[in-house]
Amino acid sequence: MEDCIFCKIINGEIPSEKVYEDDEVLAFKDIHPAAPIHILVIPKKHIENLLEVTDEDNYLIGKIYKTINVIAGNLGIEKDGFRVIVNCGKDAGQEVMHLHFHLLAGRKMGPKIVK
Repeated sequence: MEDCIFCKIINGEIPSEKVYEDDEVLAFKDIHPAAPIHILVIPKKHIENLLEVTDEDNYLIGKIYKTINVIAGNLGIEKDGFRVIVNCGKDAGQEVMHLHFHLLAGRKMGPKIVK
């Protein structure tokens, strides 16, 4: 999508602080971090949200989770733990309509319970 900010980051039109990149996945530091470590992990293929994931995307979604494990190892956070969040839709807090996974770490996180 031409107006998608994450697609522009993928295409190099907008700078980012990359922590991982291959042919299918890009990971970069969030510019408004919610934790000391806040990485966004995105597919390079434009998928609007989880509801748009198809059977042909199964490999890509699995690869994203494997990439998150690699990043956790590279950052040394695998022992203390981390949180992965995926928001789906505006009411859930999805601000950019391009599937993305938030990798949060660097502090103890309490339970995330919605009442």
